[in-house]
Amino acid sequence: MARIKANGIEIEYEETGSPNDPMMLLVSGFSGQLTRWPESLKRGLADAGRRVITFDNRDIGLSTEFTGQVPPAPRDILKAVAEGKAPRDVVPYLLDDMAADAAALISALGAQQADVMGASMGGMIVQLIALNHPERVRTLVPVMTTSGAPGLPPSDPAAQAALTAVPEMRTADAIADLAVASRRAIGSHDDIRARDNEIRAQTKADFNRSDRPFGVARQYAAILAQPRWHERLASVTQPTLVLHGAMDPLIKVDCGRDIARRIPGAEIEVIEKWGHDLPDRIVPALLDRLVPFLGRHAPADAEAGAS
Repeated sequence: MARIKANGIEIEYEETGSPNDPMMLLVSGFSGQLTRWPESLKRGLADAGRRVITFDNRDIGLSTEFTGQVPPAPRDILKAVAEGKAPRDVVPYLLDDMAADAAALISALGAQQADVMGASMGGMIVQLIALNHPERVRTLVPVMTTSGAPGLPPSDPAAQAALTAVPEMRTADAIADLAVASRRAIGSHDDIRARDNEIRAQTKADFNRSDRPFGVARQYAAILAQPRWHERLASVTQPTLVLHGAMDPLIKVDCGRDIARRIPGAEIEVIEKWGHDLPDRIVPALLDRLVPFLGRHAPADAEAGAS
């Protein structure tokens, strides 16, 4: 792993594959460190000819932490926004700022453009990269995410509770137990969901690498306060592939279909038995969709060499 300055902050990142290949940027979801991306997915994309970059979003993992900036309670954020207050006056930062981080990272690492893929909150961020920084995006892959449009199906109550649950004690074991319960509530079918011992081991490793509960709170505030962008998606011109799980209880599959409907020419692949997680067992199905899509939209040789 390495660290680089981009958009005025320090970003921890990791590369997989050849530095001479065109870049593919993977943007993590809410509270997720770069370690959440399966190694088999990164390797599969690298084998398909991509320089794969994973990174810690601001406030998470080993990237810059916004210490001393305490966000309001969620209900106060929603109330302030509903009353017409400027979102930037309400919370420390927005998803727009996280999109700017990612766009700056592409440039800081020497690429003109990247294929950008993001999961959940990361899928929201990659939509905003395409909208706010289109010159940095070659192809767009929103995964298990939403356009934020009003009227879309809400999360199942149990899934929403799992997303915002807080452990009684801030210990590795307590957080690992909570992660297992959460994955049961939002994750994939038993056939492909990660086993409990795998979830515990990953969660403990992440906790030992970095534990930033206030960073998690600030990221959640950014989601709540972010101005909606659904009506802007008609302006996206990059080739787009939407990936979504048929049994996602947190961000329902109709949310993915909404993104595909709004972006001209977008493709969508709905995968059976997949929920709101990234287990190793789903990787072959993801690569089966991603690799042909990337192959159809590969950069020209000259651009690939520059990227």
